Amino acid sequence: MCIATPMRLDRVEGALGGAGPEAVDLTLVPEARPGDWVLVFLGVARRRLEAAEAGRIAAALSGLAAAMDGRDADIDALFPDLAGRTPSLPPHLEAARAAGLKKA
Repeated sequence: MCIATPMRLDRVEGALGGAGPEAVDLTLVPEARPGDWVLVFLGVARRRLEAAEAGRIAAALSGLAAAMDGRDADIDALFPDLAGRTPSLPPHLEAARAAGLKKA
């Protein structure tokens, strides 16, 4: 599974930026500057992020890692956008569930 992750740039050198030893291609986000948060997928920055959004993504990724590792974690705190609501399926999957389909 491939997941985009937030990265805070500490340097920008032409079309490349990075955080520590990790380099990222900034071709799609040429306006990025040191200190900016970017969403990185497969080594390429896809878009700039506000710091708050980068924090929410990082928390969700931590929650996912905790769940996958079987660690005790306050999952609700790591996914605040899901608090207080019941998750729902996309319409096509809900229709299949309602029809009793067991396998996709």
